Amino acid sequence: MTDPIADMLTRIRNILRVRKTVVRIPFSNIKYQIAKILKNEGFIGSVERPDRDPRHFIVRVVYDENQESPIRDLRRVSKPGQKVYATKDKIPYVANMHGIAIISTSSGLMTDREARKRKIGGELICEVW
Repeated sequence: MTDPIADMLTRIRNILRVRKTVVRIPFSNIKYQIAKILKNEGFIGSVERPDRDPRHFIVRVVYDENQESPIRDLRRVSKPGQKVYATKDKIPYVANMHGIAIISTSSGLMTDREARKRKIGGELICEVW
């Protein structure tokens, strides 16, 4: 697999399309941190790392009473063959500030709002709205 982050986003996108609630994702620190950011921002319900299978983690998606998810779309911005970077002044706003961009900075992964507040730029990993 050449792009594990794109694979993770595709797995989440696929379970949203079929209205499932749980997906297992192969573990890596960056994917786990992305999932934790999505949980903290309210896009997914929970992120669990089971003891019986340390090679995977579980993402649970939440739906409202109309079977709608808070996630409308997920998009990979920076790809292995084409990295996309943003300076502190050029961090994009996602979906008129209704979404988030996840940025890899020298201080770790964070949302676009947090990066603007700390005045640091970095690699744009993905956008979620």
